[in-house]
Amino acid sequence: MLPSRRQLYEQQGYVVVPNLVTEEHLAELEPACARTIAKTRAGEWTLRRTVGRQFPPYGDDDPDSWGVQHLMHPDLGESAFARWYTSDALVDVVKELLGCEEEQLQMELFNLLINPSAHSFALRWHRDDVRETASEDQELEALGVWHHGVQWNTALRKDSCLYVVPGSHKFPRTPEQRAQSCTLDPPKDPMDMPGAVQVTLQPGETVFYNNNILHCATYDNREERITLHACMGEVRGGPSRARNILQHGLKWMKEDRFRDTLDERGKRMLERIVKLQESVHGDVGYSLANL
Repeated sequence: MLPSRRQLYEQQGYVVVPNLVTEEHLAELEPACARTIAKTRAGEWTLRRTVGRQFPPYGDDDPDSWGVQHLMHPDLGESAFARWYTSDALVDVVKELLGCEEEQLQMELFNLLINPSAHSFALRWHRDDVRETASEDQELEALGVWHHGVQWNTALRKDSCLYVVPGSHKFPRTPEQRAQSCTLDPPKDPMDMPGAVQVTLQPGETVFYNNNILHCATYDNREERITLHACMGEVRGGPSRARNILQHGLKWMKEDRFRDTLDERGKRMLERIVKLQESVHGDVGYSLANL
């Protein structure tokens, strides 16, 4: 018997699912992405990921971008993104992978990964919420905490940017893996990492992954990338999800004008992330350090 998607996700730390984007959603998402990318490269949308900065805060030091932040922000004015985020196809897979019910889901991040226009760029090997300097014991403790969330990339163009080490969400790094991931430097060749595999997505495919799997990415400015990059959590994660999510700045989600753009499912998911924001007092800090 073949393993289920959830079994694969739990064993490998990732799973690839085809055909989640319906023709109806694709007809909305393609032009919405084109407009969003154009605004970002023209400097009209400043909430972006800048070349030279791997993790938040991204700053504004470089005019070139490798990502667009906050696709559901009402100022961007692209309601197609929220409709896709709360779609039946996507929500059903998230519920399956997290083993939860819809009333437990909370709205989190929705961004866009794009190719830089002038500079190729790479992210170093990392786990999203475990520092590269963590000792083996610290790493083991952090990996033992289930954060009740899932992250995904949905490719609208062929995408071979992501590299992962299958199963590494369960175990601390070996000495050889630590040597490839203990600095802030991106790899010269991602395949030098022991156990690494390259994840290639065809248009319309989605990879769901545990964001504490060892992973990195390369961005070639010569190859078009249009990849929807998001995460969703559920309320059992509680404060354990707060820093990794709230470090991106989600205060705009509390505004009525954002709530008014959502369907009923989206409004219920929004209420749960707002409760998480209100449960955290003060600066949550940042998960990882930049170059």
